[in-house]
Amino acid sequence: MTAKHEIRRAIVTGAARGIGKAIAEALAASGMDVHGIDIGRPDDGDSGSITYHSVDITDVGAVDDLVAAIGGPIGVLVNNAGITRDRTLMKMTAEEWTDVINVNLTGSFNMIHAVAPLMPGGAIVNITSINGVRGKVGQGNYAASKAGLIGLTKTAARELGRRAITVNAVAPGMVLTDMARDLPQEILDRALAETALDRLAEPVDIANTVLFLASDAARMITGQVLHVDAGQLI
Repeated sequence: MTAKHEIRRAIVTGAARGIGKAIAEALAASGMDVHGIDIGRPDDGDSGSITYHSVDITDVGAVDDLVAAIGGPIGVLVNNAGITRDRTLMKMTAEEWTDVINVNLTGSFNMIHAVAPLMPGGAIVNITSINGVRGKVGQGNYAASKAGLIGLTKTAARELGRRAITVNAVAPGMVLTDMARDLPQEILDRALAETALDRLAEPVDIANTVLFLASDAARMITGQVLHVDAGQLI
């Protein structure tokens, strides 16, 4: 099987902004040929080192067509795309439930299903959340989707290990993306109070963890969930 560092093509979903953009840029800076997938385009325009594709990852046919067009071999897949539709369970609509499950969980399955056959070794990293581990009031759909992604991670690790593909998950806590910085201060203060390090993670912290898991330094790590949360979940 091919070593991770020998396969220079990577795919990152939800790559137009926030954590996904930081991951795509970090992989590109490491010398990889990065393809970013998102519904929209980057807020600050295209990056010369990243090829962006506007694709709905819940559309199986569109995913299959895009992955076939990108072609193999593919060394890294990062399933980062995710949405929220926050509401308590008794007020949540069926559409709000389905939309979040479809993007966060089914979309990740669609990507793995399409990309794994083109991976002669390499790494899949799924971005989950500490709320998929502990639950969160008003996020039943989101927490369920992220918990499901952990189960998908462990199953894929068992099934793809014989192909020399590692599959792991990264579980961020509150991350100071541009969107998070616009949240009410009391929400940020509450998250900060949960931390052990008295600071909140930034997108680069998640990107650095993905770089590690995608590297040969992590070749014996698979089926794991790494919490990058400044100690929120302790």
